[in-house]
Amino acid sequence: MARTDKMKLGTFVYTFGFHPASWLHPASDVHGANDFNHLLNVAKRSEAAKLDFMFMADSPAAAVGDRDALARIPTKMNRFEPLSLLSALSVTTKDLGLVATVSTSYYEPYNVARLFASIDHLSGGRACWNVVTSDHDETGYNFNREGLDPHALRYERGNEFVDVVFGLWDSFEEGALLLDRANGVYYDKTKHHTLNHKGKHFQVRGPLNIARSPQGRPVIAQAGGSEPGMEMAARTAEIVFSLASNIDRNRAFYENVKARMPAYGRNPDDLKIMPGVVLNVGETEAEAKAKVDYLIEKMHPDVGRLMLSEFLEADLSGAPLDQPFPMDRLPAAPKGSRALFEELVDFVKSGRTLGELVRHYAEKHTGNGITGTPAQIADFMEEWFETRAADGFILMFPTLPASLDDFVKLVLPELRRRGLFREEYEGKTLRENLGLSMPANRFAKATTP
Repeated sequence: MARTDKMKLGTFVYTFGFHPASWLHPASDVHGANDFNHLLNVAKRSEAAKLDFMFMADSPAAAVGDRDALARIPTKMNRFEPLSLLSALSVTTKDLGLVATVSTSYYEPYNVARLFASIDHLSGGRACWNVVTSDHDETGYNFNREGLDPHALRYERGNEFVDVVFGLWDSFEEGALLLDRANGVYYDKTKHHTLNHKGKHFQVRGPLNIARSPQGRPVIAQAGGSEPGMEMAARTAEIVFSLASNIDRNRAFYENVKARMPAYGRNPDDLKIMPGVVLNVGETEAEAKAKVDYLIEKMHPDVGRLMLSEFLEADLSGAPLDQPFPMDRLPAAPKGSRALFEELVDFVKSGRTLGELVRHYAEKHTGNGITGTPAQIADFMEEWFETRAADGFILMFPTLPASLDDFVKLVLPELRRRGLFREEYEGKTLRENLGLSMPANRFAKATTP
């Protein structure tokens, strides 16, 4: 059955772009990591294009490892704290959704509830919390831990964390603020509720000291393809950022997660599956390929080697780039995408050098992406959307703002010509523009006659 809804699109933001050599691109602002105007520019361009949101990826830690290679990668070494940035963007933009990553492993629920509720009010209902449990050892060392907590513990804590935040966001019912000057009554005490949560990981009394969010509560995003991650998404998420390596895998993921939702009393339409996809577009295939080649040539070999080492969880230090890949350093199983891992194994078994593999991985390192003309990219996106492998895409532009501008100029008109993407925003809040229902307040429901 043909879809009647529109494709959802968001801009994924690393400061200079997704490619590790993006900061070397002549169109980038080399000072952009500490210049609010650079990121405001990205937001304004995304908003003018009527994209749904700007997605601020984050890790609250600097990277550790090969310091020579890391000195060439600014992404994790110099970046704004995302909630501070969203606060600034909330009053300098009008329609664009604002998504920030905050880990349940290193915050307290009350802090997160209050911060995001405040941003939702400041923005008029455009805030979104990307819920993560963190997956890098270096973060734990900054928060009174020896590395990363076990996977199961992180998800157990994360699920309780989200439940507490949701409860705090329900502290005030809709219409609780009477603002009655004549009688001197500011709010209706019968519509203000104390949570009194006592669980395994958290003890939070509440209530939250800010009125109900313009969206009922901020939108929830999540990423993670593990079994606990999919279950958490089915129970709580409204956007899922997936990184499946091909259409069949993502269609299976799409069906799996949405099929779990009715068990939690949720409508599958209240969850948007949005794969991350790297797009390189040109007027011709040759022009698009030239953009890829330019960034790969700019990338220092040590950077490529570090990226590959992180994906494979293999020590490639000292391995010569002009020699065959050292098979004794190849792990038995992947850390990330199995499909991409198998592709890389086949590549190195053909006798290719480590340097050739580094180049190959630099082009394919998300496991998903397309390089081509506007029609080719629109064909790719339309197939994923219409066959329900995706409800939209999180666009991982190699460079910012140059690749974003290319997409807006070349691809968006083709998507609109095909009736796949909006001409104007549908509403004033992110929840309205994504086509998500307004969440019920648990206390209001409990007290309704």
